[in-house]
Amino acid sequence: MDRTAQLTSRATKHPTAYDPPLTQDAPHARAARVLEENWTGSSTVPSRSLYPHQWSWDSAFIAIGLRHLSPLRAQTELETLLAAQWGDGRIPHIVFNPSVPLDAYFPSPDFWRSSAAGRAAGAPRTVQTSGIVQPPVHALAAWLVHCADPGLSRARGFLARLYPRLAAWHRYLLHRRDLGGGGLASVVHPWEQGMDNSPCWDAPLGRITPAPARSFRRADLDHGAPEDRPTDLDYGRYVRLATDYRDRGYADGGGEFAVEDPAFNALLIASEHALARIARELGATGTARHARAERLTAALVRRLWDPTREMFLCRDLRAAAGAGESGALGSERRSGNGALGTERSSRNGAPGGEQCSRSTAHTPEHRSHTTPHTSEHRPHTTPHTPEHRSHTTGALLPERSVSGLVPLILPGLPRDVVAPLLRTLRGPHFGLGESTRLVPSYDLLGEAFDPHRYWRGPAWFNINWLLESGLRTHGEPEAADALRAAVLDIAGASGFAEYVDPHTGEACGALGFGWTAALALDLLHTRPGDGVSPTGIDTFDEMSDENARGGDRG
Repeated sequence: MDRTAQLTSRATKHPTAYDPPLTQDAPHARAARVLEENWTGSSTVPSRSLYPHQWSWDSAFIAIGLRHLSPLRAQTELETLLAAQWGDGRIPHIVFNPSVPLDAYFPSPDFWRSSAAGRAAGAPRTVQTSGIVQPPVHALAAWLVHCADPGLSRARGFLARLYPRLAAWHRYLLHRRDLGGGGLASVVHPWEQGMDNSPCWDAPLGRITPAPARSFRRADLDHGAPEDRPTDLDYGRYVRLATDYRDRGYADGGGEFAVEDPAFNALLIASEHALARIARELGATGTARHARAERLTAALVRRLWDPTREMFLCRDLRAAAGAGESGALGSERRSGNGALGTERSSRNGAPGGEQCSRSTAHTPEHRSHTTPHTSEHRPHTTPHTPEHRSHTTGALLPERSVSGLVPLILPGLPRDVVAPLLRTLRGPHFGLGESTRLVPSYDLLGEAFDPHRYWRGPAWFNINWLLESGLRTHGEPEAADALRAAVLDIAGASGFAEYVDPHTGEACGALGFGWTAALALDLLHTRPGDGVSPTGIDTFDEMSDENARGGDRG
């Protein structure tokens, strides 16, 4: 029996939605084969040809799918990534494989110079990484991986070892990246948000002087069509931003690019809820983290919701105050506690017994919780600069990106936000269920829309997986079932492509893409019509002590 067959034949605790029994051509087996081919022995590359290293949010999504094949390998995926965490808490967006030639990917390790340029920020000396980050999906992935096999997880001390690292990661984002002073985390480079070439970045990037074309070589054009990739001008600006950040020693707060993004912060909120569940599993209450997630949700609505466009928008912190505002408040007063509320220390918790449940409802405690006394240790970092302490309003960017729909994953989103957000999802700008089967990455009616160019229109499977979960979270099981079916159908038909034309499903980018296969695999383990979110995001609420004691302890 080959390795792929061994993985696909492994018994799983979760019911599956495929029938008749598996064959080598079955979607489950094909997805497993992609993950096996992309496995390096300790982590999974997104693509053997185009992306030959370990990427941060890719590994989180990949672990979510891997948990159905091998919970141990899913745990290893996250452990490998977190072993490269910096001393200041950041999880770098690339962990480089030293066996891969330097010219196989740009920017390469000799560009980032992490161990030297990042020394003051605590970059590891034994592994080379980039110096920027990606969306914080990691705590959510860790919780779901634990739930796949709680007995194995507890026996290995998986959550106990990861929790301090995940907590440090969130502290970094909430303390060092609150560049606008309004409680949300900011990205300092388009690559950090994950939607690298989104039209949302056109205006902020327009202020950046590009690096000379002769100063870098684009390895991505060796594996992808130039008309589908970012332009040389955009790439020059990406390189300039990264160079300046590196030359500042990866210190936050002084760059020309700082944006509060709705998807990045929605994933941070979802992962805060996941950390609360992990804290309960380790013997703490988790209530302070739930309360923090609620404060972050309120900040997300206050700063990024635009009622006239009926969706969330990005806030450009470096734009002149009031420029480009489109319906949201131009300024607001920061609350006393903001997103930096304290929490119970996580370092001494004993194992607990929280269930990996997907069916409990929100309690009033969540809507009116007051954080009790806490003893969370503050990170030993440089003091906040005046920029961190002062409130920077900036301006909302008018572009309609799919990032502004991702907050649908949050169960605590106000009803008067959810209803118009669903209208936008189905309306002419994104066309779900009308003109598209998968949600495009950018406004169908926007001047910059391109169905094939990187993040300027194509549909991406990780984003549609999140939106499928959001639809279930907010009581739209039929729409979720239709989106699930479309993801599975188009993922398989496209050869598990990196992304696809949202109208035709035509494959774009790399084939055999890691997170496409992993998230298709995850959806195959979600029974259609059951109303259950595959992410479990809709279940991040407090449980009674009685229910916690009755949890699956393996």
